[in-house]
Amino acid sequence: MIGRRGFLAGAAALAAACAARAASPMGQARGPVQASWPSLIANFRYPDWFRDAKLGLWAHWGPQSVPEQGDWYGRFLYMQGHPDYAHHLKNYGHPADTGMMEIVNRWTAERWDPEALMRRYVKAGAKYFMTLANHHDNFDCYDSRYHAWNALRIGPKRDVVGTWEKIARRAGLKFGVSNHSAHAWHWYQPGYGYDPTGPRKGERYDAFKLTKADGRGKWWDGLDPQELYTGRHMVVPDGIESIEAMNKWHDANDGQWMEHGPPDDARYVRQWLLRQTDLIAKYKPDLCYFDDYGLPFGPVGLEAIADYYNRSIEWHGKIDVVVTAKNLKAHERFGVVQDVERGFSDHLWDEPWQTDTCIGDWFYNVARLRDRSYKTAEQVIQRLADVVSKNGNLLLSIPQPGDGSIDAEEEKILDGMAGWIAVHGEAIFGSRPWRIFGEGPTRLQAGMQNEGAAKPFQPEDIRFTTNKGALYALFLAPPSKPITVKALAHGEWRGEIERVTLLGGGPVRHRRDAAGLHLDLPRSEGFVPVVRIDGRGIFA
Repeated sequence: MIGRRGFLAGAAALAAACAARAASPMGQARGPVQASWPSLIANFRYPDWFRDAKLGLWAHWGPQSVPEQGDWYGRFLYMQGHPDYAHHLKNYGHPADTGMMEIVNRWTAERWDPEALMRRYVKAGAKYFMTLANHHDNFDCYDSRYHAWNALRIGPKRDVVGTWEKIARRAGLKFGVSNHSAHAWHWYQPGYGYDPTGPRKGERYDAFKLTKADGRGKWWDGLDPQELYTGRHMVVPDGIESIEAMNKWHDANDGQWMEHGPPDDARYVRQWLLRQTDLIAKYKPDLCYFDDYGLPFGPVGLEAIADYYNRSIEWHGKIDVVVTAKNLKAHERFGVVQDVERGFSDHLWDEPWQTDTCIGDWFYNVARLRDRSYKTAEQVIQRLADVVSKNGNLLLSIPQPGDGSIDAEEEKILDGMAGWIAVHGEAIFGSRPWRIFGEGPTRLQAGMQNEGAAKPFQPEDIRFTTNKGALYALFLAPPSKPITVKALAHGEWRGEIERVTLLGGGPVRHRRDAAGLHLDLPRSEGFVPVVRIDGRGIFA
């Protein structure tokens, strides 16, 4: 296991050798933190608020919510043969005539009631709230100084991020923003393509054709579509005549997950940094989520984080903010927080981390409502218990349709979470891991994007947390008969157990021997029952 102390020694020496930098021409804040991993590692400490919070809720909401078809609509609508292409053709027209920029304009948020939603989120246990600042569709959902395609000029005609920020802070929550736009330049390239077959074969889509001059007298007068669509970086060549061949070309080229900038357009990377620092300066978020493996654009990502940390020192007198990114190298997890998207850990981490997931698709998909395929409240709480026992936080997205509402099934899920939290919250919030995360037969495979393969939990799957001198055992599936906690056997840990209490219930009959702590739990109609174990010496 890689320890923080060893990294800090080298990091501090290197950071000390760096002179205090002046404000850069890109407008980053002055301060002691340099745009280097040694400096980030030497200066960053995991904030106590993040370690205590455990649960965040996320409004992963933007223009791609309008069609109600789920994720990556702004890319897939340009790929003939994909269901989103068929949906778009039927409902909006051919992408040579009507593309993603028209969907952006249809995002009106007419039923958005952020105050009511925030009340639900707080009741469901959220201690921090995050909003989508932009996605791969390259649309800024805030008052963006450096990008004209933003929510004040188009669509809702209001500051979505700013509205969420005020309401979240009034509710006593920490506030975060997510930035996904580093990938827009390659993600959008199918918009410059064409149908390989059919009556409009070979006719280029709207992204390829539209210029600023074409907007005269239209709703987008004065805007340049190329700034939204990012420009011609990987344009599919003429002459492809099958859907299979077209998809193969995209998979091999713009379909790769790239963390570098467009090789022919340094301006895009510069503009990304300006937009990012503007976002941070305006809304002073407590957390910033990057949808990147490592950091966006490598050294430019380091510039963005150094700016953020230096601003936090100005705001709070210390670095009291969190940056998350994915697939970090071991030492990098001491300079920012590791995020695991839709995946699991199979061990207890030394340092705090986060997993992010959604009850359905990231962007609203009405099919999830129709076929009742959302995660249940029970599955969400199982996930929360597992993550917290391993020193992590859970960031959970509740997808909204384009109008800003949530559906009745989502309301039931949030209500189910709220009911559990009201009784069992002491086992989660402000807790810390025990010596081991838990026990049980179900083995979770570490990694990202693999939650769909996980097997159902069993009553013997138990997770542990500690809080204010008590040990908590969370049963991921309700036991239907007496059960034994093997980790608490005589001889495993010293100390004496004095009381065992079922949260929301009462005293639990128990005995302890060399096989474990035997519990006779009353039958429960709820999910993830929790017992509190009080005693002497067993929790140290």
